[in-house]
Amino acid sequence: MSNFTIHDFLKKKKDGKKITMLTAYDYPFARILDEAGIDAILVGDSLGMVVQGLDNTLPVTMDEMIYHTKMVTRGVQNAMVIGDMPFMSYHTGIDDAVRNAGRFLKEAGASAVKMEGGAEIVDHIKAMARADIPVMAHIGLTPQSIHRMGGYKVQGKTEEAANRLIEEAHAVEDAGAFSLLLEAIPMSLSRLISADLSIPTIGIGAGPHCDGQILVLHDVIGLFERFVPKFVKKYADVKMDALSAIREYKDDIEKGIFPAEEQSFK
Repeated sequence: MSNFTIHDFLKKKKDGKKITMLTAYDYPFARILDEAGIDAILVGDSLGMVVQGLDNTLPVTMDEMIYHTKMVTRGVQNAMVIGDMPFMSYHTGIDDAVRNAGRFLKEAGASAVKMEGGAEIVDHIKAMARADIPVMAHIGLTPQSIHRMGGYKVQGKTEEAANRLIEEAHAVEDAGAFSLLLEAIPMSLSRLISADLSIPTIGIGAGPHCDGQILVLHDVIGLFERFVPKFVKKYADVKMDALSAIREYKDDIEKGIFPAEEQSFK
């Protein structure tokens, strides 16, 4: 069980301290994030794009999410692990939603789940709260709704759309969500929502006024190049470092430099 809990989420907001989050999808990176002191790790369905090479998150299955979440939970001692409910894991009814959410806690060792949606998932959140399954809600740009939204576009830009997001934020809080992820909305709107709610907000492309921030790990360290959202800050270029090392390895083999005597048995 992780040391960082939903109570720490709430305390950090109360104390005015920022919550740090990143995604991870396997054991090695989970260990690195945990050692770095990241508060919470989201095993995101973004793995469909950055790990599986898909065009979007829709094909990712519950079994795949459980598989990756198991790897992540094995690698952490302190960070809270949150499993991302994939497309069609909760859309077919509340019973399916609770059953699938429970798998993240029971089978994969996660401490909570994340679910996209606002008013339409209020009853799901209430049912999960009754089952003692903590839920992070997710509004704004919701990638599982890419076809309805017409692509990855900033949400809440009009007064009507902003008011709808404010209503949804209050609805998921009232239903029992312990936190709310805000994706790709104007920073003035995220500031208003964050000030309005008693639960913490986590931003991704929502500006600096949220109670915490999350990015996709592969964007942060330069391992995903197909597209880089405006809101990403790249902190390393792991792809180029790896490419350089592998080219050197290849060159050493071809020149007979590797393996040398020190890498050989006598």
